[in-house]
Amino acid sequence: MAARSADIPFLRAPVGHDAHRWSTFPGERRLVVATRTLTSTIRVLETLPSVLRADPRVTVVFAHDPTSAFGDGSLDLLYDSGCRVMPWDQLAHIDPDLILSASENIEVPEGNCPVLVLPHGIGFQKYVPDSRAPRSRLSGVAPDALLEAGRAWTAVSHPEQERQLLAAHPKSAGRTLLIGDPCLDELLVSADRRDDYRRALGVADGQRLVLVSSTWGPTSLIGRDPGLPARLLAGLPWDEYRVALVLHPNVWAAHGAWYLRALQAEALDAGLLLIPPVHDWRPALVAADTVIGDHGSVTLYGAALGKPLALAAYGTDAVPGTAGADLAGLAPRFDPEGSPLRQIEALVRDHADEPERYAPVAARAFDAPGTALARLRTALYDLLRLEPPAAATPPAPLALTAPAKSGAAVASWVVGSHMEADAGGRVTVRVSRVPAAVADVRGEEEGDLDSHLRAQYSHLRAQYSHLCVRPDEERDRRLTESASVLVASAPAPTQVAALRWVRDALADRPGSLLAATALSSGECLVALRDGRTVLARAASGSMDAGLVAAVVYTLLRAGRPTADGPVTLRVGDTRSDIELLRPSAPLHTPP
Repeated sequence: MAARSADIPFLRAPVGHDAHRWSTFPGERRLVVATRTLTSTIRVLETLPSVLRADPRVTVVFAHDPTSAFGDGSLDLLYDSGCRVMPWDQLAHIDPDLILSASENIEVPEGNCPVLVLPHGIGFQKYVPDSRAPRSRLSGVAPDALLEAGRAWTAVSHPEQERQLLAAHPKSAGRTLLIGDPCLDELLVSADRRDDYRRALGVADGQRLVLVSSTWGPTSLIGRDPGLPARLLAGLPWDEYRVALVLHPNVWAAHGAWYLRALQAEALDAGLLLIPPVHDWRPALVAADTVIGDHGSVTLYGAALGKPLALAAYGTDAVPGTAGADLAGLAPRFDPEGSPLRQIEALVRDHADEPERYAPVAARAFDAPGTALARLRTALYDLLRLEPPAAATPPAPLALTAPAKSGAAVASWVVGSHMEADAGGRVTVRVSRVPAAVADVRGEEEGDLDSHLRAQYSHLRAQYSHLCVRPDEERDRRLTESASVLVASAPAPTQVAALRWVRDALADRPGSLLAATALSSGECLVALRDGRTVLARAASGSMDAGLVAAVVYTLLRAGRPTADGPVTLRVGDTRSDIELLRPSAPLHTPP
């Protein structure tokens, strides 16, 4: 593989002083794609393949400017995508017909070729540090030198952005191209694959996916409140919710994946879906049920998709008078001290009453959705002074590919349970779980654990609370040694194998009260420390051993018999009937 550094050699093909000797295709026009930041690299790689298709007349080569503070990962991405990359210094030695970039902050050599700047977000929504001076500048604006030379063209997604740019930078007059937003178009056309994306992310039917989105910088959501993902996971029932985190690529480029994983270690152990910065944020946004964001573009895309959303941060670096500012005036604020469950339930409920709440914001940010790629191709070929391929149909947005699953398996939970009986004696046990990785349970004494958990996790609305652990997977011994309930990670093939596992698990951990394992038959075996066993069968389908164990634990604590009919297990709004067989004697705490 070629070197992955700024010290890459000059290319001889498909550009170079003697490129004609080595090139296979005619290459009537040379298009140089200039990349600088990880963000801009991602955006051009998402957009360009749909615009330049099946045209051997256009030679495409990439040039990487290594001067950005946010360039880390750009070269790796280009090489992993199979791009031909030349060093930035070589750009002065060739004669391109067009330079295309999604980074406006580039210094291209003098010449006559036009420079087309694509947005790497939505419009001009943010002030950013100026790398050339100790001041801030409006993000997305081409350098004055290129504007004065008449070389720069800026693609915008709405006429409102043309007016904003003209007011802020008069030199941009007549230098904008109304394109629309290719990213939004792909998001919209992918809506019918939402269920596929949810399955790929591991979101089960009936669960809500909460997507946390953050731009970069100290006023961003993640900059102000890096602990929010963990608190969401601690405050939302695990069986009913999943939480995903989408961070601006600048956060990844500046701080690195290792640091971000360390920063979010507890949340990751609790099942956080940390979405990689390249491409997967788009299907994750389509899959989301609600968005908690800030003044970044992803939040605005969420509004355009009609997602229920709230703002957990809104920085002073946001630009007034923009579509993003309009969104900030309409969207509720997420209270970091409030109940996550109540706030998200209210978001979903209120959005159902007003589903078009953010339609005016989207109408001000995006022009003629569905047409951006066709308009961009027209602009690109006009600047190349070349007719589009006669046989090629205008490009249309394509559905996004499914994301990679990015969450770790959860191995321990705080479990809350509540038992009630109707007038006929029918017992219902309501169960709610929260990953123990975001719970303060390590080192608690068994006698105090129940009251401690119920006090800390009042949203579980539980009579009883316990710690449930998969000892084969949990790496924190403090949790396995404190667990009241042990659950096998995989179903046992037979009842004999299941009985062996539960007995061995209890023998190895004398502080635990019961152990449970699913069977490949769909049943579940639960063993108590005094040697008694309970075989559970569901009216339909297989069962989660942790939930069945929670039912038995609740009956054990309540001193209820198990032979007076089926027990209804309730998890959120889902109900299932469970028949408990053996023993017929009342369950009670063994002496």
